[in-house]
Amino acid sequence: MTNQDNTLSFETLSFKLEKNILVVVLLKQFKTKIPLKELPKLTIINPNTLEFENGKSIVRFNFTLKNYFDNLTNMLTGNKVTYVHANSGIPLIGNVAFGIIYRNSSIIEIKPVTSCNLDCVYCSISEGLTSKKHDFVVEADYLLEELETLIEFVGEPIEAHIGVQGEPFLYADMIYLIKELQENKNIHTISIDTNATLLTTKTLEDLKSCTKLQFNLSLDAIDPDIAKKIVGVKNYNIEHIKKIISLASKDFKVIVAPVLVKGYNEDEIEKIIKFIKELEHKPILGIQNFLRYKTGRNPAKEITWDDFYSLLNKLEKKYNIKLKLNKDDFNIKKAKTLEKPFEKDDIVNAKLICPDRFTNTSIAKAGTRTISIPNCEFKKNKKVKVKVLRSKHNIFSGKLV
Repeated sequence: MTNQDNTLSFETLSFKLEKNILVVVLLKQFKTKIPLKELPKLTIINPNTLEFENGKSIVRFNFTLKNYFDNLTNMLTGNKVTYVHANSGIPLIGNVAFGIIYRNSSIIEIKPVTSCNLDCVYCSISEGLTSKKHDFVVEADYLLEELETLIEFVGEPIEAHIGVQGEPFLYADMIYLIKELQENKNIHTISIDTNATLLTTKTLEDLKSCTKLQFNLSLDAIDPDIAKKIVGVKNYNIEHIKKIISLASKDFKVIVAPVLVKGYNEDEIEKIIKFIKELEHKPILGIQNFLRYKTGRNPAKEITWDDFYSLLNKLEKKYNIKLKLNKDDFNIKKAKTLEKPFEKDDIVNAKLICPDRFTNTSIAKAGTRTISIPNCEFKKNKKVKVKVLRSKHNIFSGKLV
């Protein structure tokens, strides 16, 4: 945000008028509506710039805007959203859905957004267009600053893995985020999990200078109808996905990661292998076994690991291709242990700061960490006592006591 001559200009916000309402859009994906009667007189100079009568009007506008950020909604699903920024008072370590996750290894997970433009039948967290979960979006600079602090603690080059609960390219600042990560000398790899639907030739061209970037792309079927059935949307264009895989493989490391789901795509796996082998620049192919999760959609039974690996062995021999990936393929190493401020069974004084993803679940702040609390109605700034039930890898959950 910049302030000059009674004007405010924003990089991540845009504005438009609808009758007696000011519509504020954050990062092209999230919006809130403010009645004009609650605002000082203002003029929209351009979509990102507002003009006011005086400095007092700017102060009043900023105060009102801050309050209305509590009413943010996702323009894709209508779900409520929490904006996590440097002044939000919400730590970035502690929750599995957003922020930063460090599992004491050479990979640090960063999660700037939740939400997905597909509705995959096998999604382990039931994310997508029909999801009713609470969403999060994180300020890019806040994420980068906290990540840098953690990298300095680790003391060795790391892989930054962008693996969100949903589709990362719904995050309007994704290209900016990747380019900033590229400039960090202590990051050797930037990997990103994406369904590729929002990638374009322009996106790939914009990212061409990011030599550390690795795409982990979804491709679960070649047949258009089967592909649409798996991803849960009728406008899914498998030809676009194939084109993006082909183009991306020319300039980036690419891993294509189909999920084998019994009753859905067994007959598609060999088609995917043939497609990969026909490409001039061949990506790595890593087939995954569908697993059932408590939070997932679970449309099928799991294939036993013996049967799964037996199939992969058979396909590897038939097509002379490697299909089984392991830790060695991803160069994962143990790293410095990040101490936990509290352990399992500790009783912690905390304060509720925002809703969590699931209904009647809240997030509390305790020091520099967040704690997820199921069966806890959210009341902002309410002080609570929490018994910690999970503390592994500085991801915390607990219950009220």
